[in-house]
Order: sequence, then structure tokens, then C-alpha cells
Amino acid sequence: MLLNIHPDNPNPKRIQEVAEILKNGGLVIYPTDTVYSIGCDLMNQKAIARVAAIKNVKPDKANFSIICYDLSHISEYARVNTPEYKLLKKSLPGAFTFILNATGSVPKIFKNKKKTIGIRVPDNNIAREIVNEFGNPIIATSVHDEDEILEYTTDPELIHEKYGKLVDVVIDGGMGNNEASTIVDLTQGQAEIVRQGLGDLEY
Repeated sequence: MLLNIHPDNPNPKRIQEVAEILKNGGLVIYPTDTVYSIGCDLMNQKAIARVAAIKNVKPDKANFSIICYDLSHISEYARVNTPEYKLLKKSLPGAFTFILNATGSVPKIFKNKKKTIGIRVPDNNIAREIVNEFGNPIIATSVHDEDEILEYTTDPELIHEKYGKLVDVVIDGGMGNNEASTIVDLTQGQAEIVRQGLGDLEY
């Protein structure tokens, strides 16, 4: 299913529809402030395994980030000290993935020995409203393109053509970006940029 949702003023009924799909273990492709992502309920092992299969990785080896609505539940998944929290608060919502030291609940979720977790609060109303309506974070992993020039598929209709049978809904929230988020590693006590993307970090 290809579902059109306005990026600035998402229709609440359509957001609810997507949240219901997630509650039922479904997979969703949704826009962020960077590239389109494949997502599912963070707590659903079967759904995570389906996402991993699409990405051709084993679930316990997958490096999926999670999308949060804001920073209010971050302590459930990551250990954050005061300076780190200030940096997150200053930078988010925004085009960043922050790698943080994971709490004990993360390995249980991913069934592995994961000691870190990537956290995103994208500056995108559709992604955030879905998470808000759903009630807990969802998985985020980028929709890549086989094209040698374009790294990411930006057109939701093309994404639907390719992934429509593998996921339960593809959201058309307009053209996506072809540049991913900036990845910032905070696990060693200071910010280290692992990949420079769309976000410009201000310390």
C-alpha cells in the first residue's frame, strides 16, 4: 500500500492507520529529514527479523538505529550524562544519529550483546507523529538504491515499486533527500563524527 501523508500537516487518521500497522507487527517505509527508512516496532522480534531479511543481515548483527519522538524516553535505551544530554537537546530534532552507550534493555530487544545504540529524533513531522501515536520508538534503517550514482532511493513511488510486496505500507511524504544523517559517536565521552551527513554539529 502506498499511503500519501502531507509532510507539514500529517493527517491524524493516516498516522493512526500507520500506528495500527506497527502494532500488528507490520513493516513501514517512512520519510525522515534525511533519507527514507524501513521501520517496525522496536519490541517485535519477528518484525525486526523481517527488516533484517530485507537488508540482508542477520538480526543479531544488524546495526539498526531507533527513532524517538523526543528525548523523554532516552534513558530507557541509552546511558547519557549531562554534557551529552545538552548536546542532544541542542541538536535534536535534526539530521543526526547519535551513537550512545546502551542500557541493559537493548541487548534483550535485539537478542545480541549490543553495547551501543543509535538514536534519532528526525526533524520530520511524519516520522515523529507516527512514533508519538504508536507510543514507543521504531527501528530505522535507510532505503538504499542499487544505482551506482544514487546511494539512496528518494522517490516514494519508486520505493513502493521495489519494496511494496516486502513491507505493509510505503508512506509518500514527498521526495526524500539523497544524503544520510551525520553519525556522532558519544560512547567515549566526547563527540566524534563517524560520518558527515546532512547535520552540522555545533558543540
